[in-house]
Amino acid sequence: MYLKSSLSPFLFLSFFLLSSAAAFNITEVLGEHFEFSALNRYITDTQLAGEINNRQSITILAVENGGLSSLSGKPKDVIKKIISLHVLLDYLDLPKLQKIPNNTQILPTLFQASGQSTGQLGFLNVTHLSSGGVAFGSAVNGSQLGANVVKSVVSQPFNLSVLQISSPIVPPGITNSTASPPTPPPPPPPPLPPPPSSSPAPQPSPSNKSAPAPTPAKAPPPPANASSPSNDTSPPATSPSPAKTPSPKASPPSPTKRPFLGPVADEASAGSPKASQDSSASAMSGIQVAVFVMLVSSIWSFTSYI
Repeated sequence: MYLKSSLSPFLFLSFFLLSSAAAFNITEVLGEHFEFSALNRYITDTQLAGEINNRQSITILAVENGGLSSLSGKPKDVIKKIISLHVLLDYLDLPKLQKIPNNTQILPTLFQASGQSTGQLGFLNVTHLSSGGVAFGSAVNGSQLGANVVKSVVSQPFNLSVLQISSPIVPPGITNSTASPPTPPPPPPPPLPPPPSSSPAPQPSPSNKSAPAPTPAKAPPPPANASSPSNDTSPPATSPSPAKTPSPKASPPSPTKRPFLGPVADEASAGSPKASQDSSASAMSGIQVAVFVMLVSSIWSFTSYI
């Protein structure tokens, strides 16, 4: 007894979950009614059957085959919008329709849940007529309530209801209705530049071609009024002066007076401070003069001695 009482809640919960997971199959339900075979085919072709079967509570507004002839030749996406507009997202049977508050109500549809409708296109208006009947129509302003409820076809309380209506509901603008796409997110900020590298920059590879040698500048031409090199006695600015070569002085063998040429010889042997000092020819000339003076002095002294 205790075991049966403990298993009862578990069995009830399992049955409830199984019944909720597979509440109905809309194609099988409509397949039992030949007058709705066109509607069943449109539901299958537009792949709306899976979306309808996944709902727990739903109401189908079914139109007979002859009433759907106006959909023939329309694009598949337009047919899908129109058929999904006939699927209410709530369970409504005839007794519940009689209890509509204020005799009118706006109801959402599967087309509204798809996100493709704009404005009031995805909603239907259900209203009690003064004649005692109930009619459906688009919730778009200015639309007429032209789809009257004919009868209840299928009623599975709180899960599935199929109500036959007199004509399809095709509101103006549904053929070109497209919901605006969502605003794309802003682009990500640009990546930060990499930190400077501490490694030294690579040296450029030496080129095979050597750099051109610099062109020597041309020497400026000498001035027109420059003096001739033969008359110029000043030493060049860039040549270092050679060391003075001391001229040997001849010692006379006797205290006899030196001839007149002696001072000349001494002066010549001493050399002029302005004489050219960087030419080897000038140095040889001074030596020759000194030798000549010594020779003359020796001859003079020898003559005086005799």
